[in-house]
Amino acid sequence: MKYFFCLFYFIICSISAQETIEAKLLSKIEVKADSIIGIDSFKTLFFIKNNTLIKQREAVNLKYSNLQLGNITSANTFNPLKINLFYKAFNTVIILDNRLAEIFKIDFNTLQAYKNVTHVATGSDNTIWIFNQNLQQLELYDYKANNIRAKSLPISSEVIDLTSNYNSCWLLTKDFIYQYNYTGSLISKIENIGFSSIKESDENIILKKENTLYLIPEKSKKIQKIDLPNLLINQFLVTNQILYIYTDEMLHQYQLKPK
Repeated sequence: MKYFFCLFYFIICSISAQETIEAKLLSKIEVKADSIIGIDSFKTLFFIKNNTLIKQREAVNLKYSNLQLGNITSANTFNPLKINLFYKAFNTVIILDNRLAEIFKIDFNTLQAYKNVTHVATGSDNTIWIFNQNLQQLELYDYKANNIRAKSLPISSEVIDLTSNYNSCWLLTKDFIYQYNYTGSLISKIENIGFSSIKESDENIILKKENTLYLIPEKSKKIQKIDLPNLLINQFLVTNQILYIYTDEMLHQYQLKPK
């Protein structure tokens, strides 16, 4: 019991004493959306409204919806030429091009090796990262060749969130944060001390715990608190060291600067 309280005290002290990252407000705009999906370097905004994916740039809006597949569980625009939409209720992923035209449909129910997928993220080429709940494994799935290019060892902890870039994939579980490379090899493993959401930007990781955001830089791996005003953080995104926070139909844009 004494050891438990000492460990708890150490964790609390570590969090409170850690370095902070300054967030400078650049702008805020009104956006009426159910969820914000992504923002690219050209200020193109991707969001979901009434179960429709909308791509908005200046006065031009492109839209995609598929009511037959139910609600959109997640969407990823990291590769704007191969956007993926995940419909968990139908165990299906739709791949879209930059005009939001459907170019590929992956129905995991019809594959010879059935996969019960719970989370999806973008991979390189014609691949997506998926968490296969049947095997409790993270898999890099090539949807054109219909094979697994890489996979992790089984994960025993409950999976909360998933994010990726072309080189790596981060799996947020109830107990740990796992980082894997494109071959499925484990690169790092960090204890999860209450984080509930994860995003990636240039190999740096941003995490949400309750109503606070934290940064784990690629080089130091030290958890740093992001100094923000008192906002109810419904969603957050990071693009080119720009942090976007969506709350109360307002999209806040912050520049991140180490103190």
